[in-house]
This record gives sequence, C-alpha cells and structure tokens, in this order.
Amino acid sequence: MENTFFAHRFFLVFTKLLVLYILENLVIELTKQIIKDLEELSQIVGVASREKRVVKAIQKKIKGLADKIEIDISGNLIVTINGTEDNGPVLMLDAHTDEIGLMVRHITSDGFIYFAKIGGFIDLLFSGQTVIFVPDDESKKPVYGVIGLKPPHITRGEVKIPKADDLAVDIGAASAEEAAKWGIEIGTTGTLVGEFKKKPNGRVIGKAFDDRTGCVILIEILRRLAENRPLGTIVFNFASGEEVGARGATTAAYTIEPDMALAIENTTAGDTPGVSPHECPTKLGDGPAITVADRSLIVNEKIVTLLKKLAKENKIPYQYKKPLSGGTDAGRIALVRGGIPAGVVSVPCRYIHSPISLLDTKDIERTCDLVEAFTRSFHEIL
Repeated sequence: MENTFFAHRFFLVFTKLLVLYILENLVIELTKQIIKDLEELSQIVGVASREKRVVKAIQKKIKGLADKIEIDISGNLIVTINGTEDNGPVLMLDAHTDEIGLMVRHITSDGFIYFAKIGGFIDLLFSGQTVIFVPDDESKKPVYGVIGLKPPHITRGEVKIPKADDLAVDIGAASAEEAAKWGIEIGTTGTLVGEFKKKPNGRVIGKAFDDRTGCVILIEILRRLAENRPLGTIVFNFASGEEVGARGATTAAYTIEPDMALAIENTTAGDTPGVSPHECPTKLGDGPAITVADRSLIVNEKIVTLLKKLAKENKIPYQYKKPLSGGTDAGRIALVRGGIPAGVVSVPCRYIHSPISLLDTKDIERTCDLVEAFTRSFHEIL
C-alpha cells in the first residue's frame, strides 16, 4: 500500500514537472520566433506608402494560413480567417506596415541629396546619422549615405540644431548622374539606419518597431487562429500609410466594414531618465498597454472593460496607456461609415520614432495572449 502511495506521488510530481518543462519550452520557442520575425521585418525599409517590401515578407510568413489574402489599391494587405459561425461577427485587427523616413526632394550637381521628412522625425536626430535609400527599381542595391555636419575643427561659436531642410545626405556620388545610375531620383525613399541587437534579458534594440511589432503580433495570432478557429471572422489589416494620417486603415475599414476593430500598436515607454512619473505613458516589462483615450480616440468603454476582464482571467499583466498622448489607426477606423467600435492595445517601446528603439519581448508575448483572447470573446459585447 505504501509503495502504491509513493508511486502515485512520484507520478503526480513527474507529470507536473513534465508539464512545466513543456510550457517553458513553448515560451522559449515563441520568444525565438518573435525575435526572428521582428528582426526580419524591422530591418526592411518601408516608408509610408512605400511598404511593398514589408508586405512581401509578411506574405511569405503567412502563406497557407488564411482563407483569403488580398492587397488593395491603398497598399493594405488584408487577410481573412473565417470563423466557425456562418455569417458571424467580424473583427478587424489592424497593425501598420509603414515607418517614418525620408524622401529625396533635390539632388545637387555634385551628388548631394536634400530630403523631406515622411512622418514624425525630430530634427535633433539627423546630423551625423547613416541613411539607407532603397531605389524603386528592386534590381538595384540599397544606397547608403551619411547626413553631413560641419567638423568641430572648423566650427566656431554656439552650435545650433540644424533644420532638416538644410541638411544634405552624402551618398558618395560624384555627380547627379552617378546618383541616378545608383537608382536615386526625386521621390526615392529611405530612413535612418538602426541595427537590430538582442540583449540577454529578452530585450531588443532596432528601428521601425513602430509598428513592425504590431505586424509580428498579427502574424502570431494568424498562426494560432489557423490551428484553432474562433467563432467570429477575423480580418487582419496590415495597413499602409499610418505615419502620414492613417490613410490605409481608413480605406480598409470602409471595405471590410467590421463590427468591431482593434489596433495593435507600439507606444511610448517613458520609464527613462528625464521623464517624470506623471508624464510616463507606459513602462517596459509591465505588459500590454490598454488605451483608454488618446488624441485621436476615446475608446469604446465595452472594449476597455473586456480587455481588462480577459487580462485578469488569463493572468496577463497589463497597464493603461495614460491619456492623451499619440494617435493610431483606431481613431480613423472609428469614424468610417456609421461608426465602428474601436480600441487599441500597444507594446511599450522606449525612444519611439528614432533608429534606436528598445522594447521587451515579454511584452510582445503577453500582448499576443491578450489579443488572441479578445478574438475569441469580442462577440460577447456586440
């Protein structure tokens, strides 16, 4: 009898340890996949309304997962997973593929490039930075350059921050003709270079996390829902042009005509030196940020309540994005047709809108879990 008791106890302990081991390895594999996807997508140059390279990369990752895939006239990649209920409710999940960047506006006779800002760069960032331009002709290689500044050896007096309009990119070309041979012309787009780096604690550094992070989350949700379908139909919109006025999400929402929408974003983390607690919108490592209100939207109360409920039920740490900073695609989606209930869930990120953003992949994992839970429950509040 005693041997049976100990055998039973041993079996229970062994089973518990085995389950913990399996779960731990699943988390490790998810982290690896998230980092792999984020590195690949964030290193692609895809300035607002020039996102085709990003879209192609996403298409490869989701091949075979969806019931319908299309690219609309605005450049949105719209992907549908049908629900188990015929004519069931429709949820639109939105994340934008574009990033802030530069556009060539003038080429001097000796090959220097003057540029226009596309999206919300601040002029403080530019001097001395490395730039990458991607010719529209994809057979041509990317062109690297540096935004020149006057050497300190010949600089006198107080140095002021130069305006972007006065800065030139030196791509190493000796003439406008040589720049043209390399594929550089008026309208060519590019951005500041930011290398992707992994930290030992699961944090990562790189460019364009706004909003390739959201794209990575949508890809992961697609993988999960393809294996285990939700009740409602989920339409994923990998949106174009968010950084220049949420243009893609607006047209996509009109086409999709969802019953509800949720934007998945990258948002400002203010837990850094120089930012006071009352100014700090979110913190790294505290989980997904649920928006109550921002400059573009006061979120539907039912959506906020459901997100909080799901986070608590699934033991997902969460935080609020403090009002009223920023704006997202959700603000424009909410105004389409007769109005669409819309919300926002974001991953906190330090140094947003620069080539050196930093985030915690644990926040991405937790956001994936919360968004998946929402896709399976949103019909409850319609």
